[in-house]
Amino acid sequence: MTDKTATPAPAPVGKASGGNSKHLLMLALPIIVAVLLLFVPVPNGLPPYAWHYFAIFVGVIVGLIFEPLPGAVIGLTGVVVIALCSQWLLFSPDQLADPKFKLAGQSFKWAVSGFGNSTVWLIFGAFMFAAGYDKTHFGRRLALILVKYLGRRSLTLGYAITLADLLLAPFTPSNTARSGGTIYPIIANLPPLYGSKPNDPSARKIGSYLMWVAITAACITSSMFLSALAPNLLALALVKSILGINISWGTWFIAFLPLGVLLILAMPLLAYWLYPPEVKVNDEVPLWASRELEKLGKLSRNEILLLVFVCAALAMWIFAATWIEPAMAALLIIVLMLWTGVLQWNDITSNKAAWNTFVWFATLVALADGLSSTGFIAWLGKEGGTLMQGISPGTATIVLLLAFYLLHYLFASTTAHTTALLPAMLTIAATIPGMNMQVFVLLMVTSLGVMGIITPYGTGPSPIYYGSGYLPTKDYWRLGTIFGAIFLAALLLIGYPWMSMMF
Repeated sequence: MTDKTATPAPAPVGKASGGNSKHLLMLALPIIVAVLLLFVPVPNGLPPYAWHYFAIFVGVIVGLIFEPLPGAVIGLTGVVVIALCSQWLLFSPDQLADPKFKLAGQSFKWAVSGFGNSTVWLIFGAFMFAAGYDKTHFGRRLALILVKYLGRRSLTLGYAITLADLLLAPFTPSNTARSGGTIYPIIANLPPLYGSKPNDPSARKIGSYLMWVAITAACITSSMFLSALAPNLLALALVKSILGINISWGTWFIAFLPLGVLLILAMPLLAYWLYPPEVKVNDEVPLWASRELEKLGKLSRNEILLLVFVCAALAMWIFAATWIEPAMAALLIIVLMLWTGVLQWNDITSNKAAWNTFVWFATLVALADGLSSTGFIAWLGKEGGTLMQGISPGTATIVLLLAFYLLHYLFASTTAHTTALLPAMLTIAATIPGMNMQVFVLLMVTSLGVMGIITPYGTGPSPIYYGSGYLPTKDYWRLGTIFGAIFLAALLLIGYPWMSMMF
């Protein structure tokens, strides 16, 4: 009697080779786009090195959209390429001619500059907060409470998340701290209760919907309140210094109120229609959540400590931003969690998602900052002013708002976007006869929050939700485009007429 050995079936060669060919094409696409732009004649008035920098930057963005490699690898590659070729891409001839200028040192300093950005560290802190919620089971407890009372329908959970962000927004001038550090660690515990896992087809059961609702809510509330986003305050300082116009908290709130209320009410339902969860109604899960809460029993020592620490962080973010940077407050809480045993050092070193997002966002911050330092953004503003000559005030307002909004694709930071582009836009608008500058300014500044939805790097909390494992790259870019267009259309069709009538 002979033994029969199973022979493995040969892999489908055509399918495998087709997959490899597609992957190679995706790998080559960012390089092809960058090289093609490098050979495009340099626009008049723009230094060659600034145009060449822009070519590499666009190549990086293409890589981030199609993601043939992880986003952190794409970003790090872009930074390394520019730093190695900095004498042709990053620094002006005048800088290079200065005997005191050290090319190698300055190139490295620029390459790692993003790692010193406070928003990057705040994002990292949000991941550590989430780790604390997970390890102590406090996040699970809060999630179970939400599910017990609102979990029968996925839609009501979406509205609960939106309401939580809305209540915190007026008092938290950092949407990363508010949404990434407070909302996300809680809702990250919700999907597993429904059998919805990250980086898995089951993500669409409910996790994908909840994560998208959360990041969308954060963007809307960031536009709704002056005090809900740090760059809002920076924007008002720029407006006052350039135009001498003062905007109060109440003026800002009234200007965005009708649009804000409409978006808050409609957004969870829009997400429910456009990105529907597979689980819509579940009568058993709330009952199960009640039983699980009984099993958890009373709050443990570590849960109580975590609750105290989170409240302390929230208090510092709301009331003590003048004395302690929000990112430093987050680091302080992380240290306290380590000293009290709420977290162990291994919990931090083994958190791959946190480190991946940290590297990815830090490189993007450096790359976006380079657009300003090379003079590309200044040139863009100057050319825009020339093109706007002779255009009516109403048309100019719409065109400038569209440009300001869509150019956010080039920025990994709302602060950088505000610093680089808002002065140029204000200067251009001030040269147009008959322009209602009060209305124009309000349109510009209230767009800063909602524009963050368009990319996975558009605002502070974006990388956190993108890195959650529930929002695949293709879904995020597609939804970002759809919701970004909805927000922009609403701003033009509702916000603009309302502001024109009120101011």
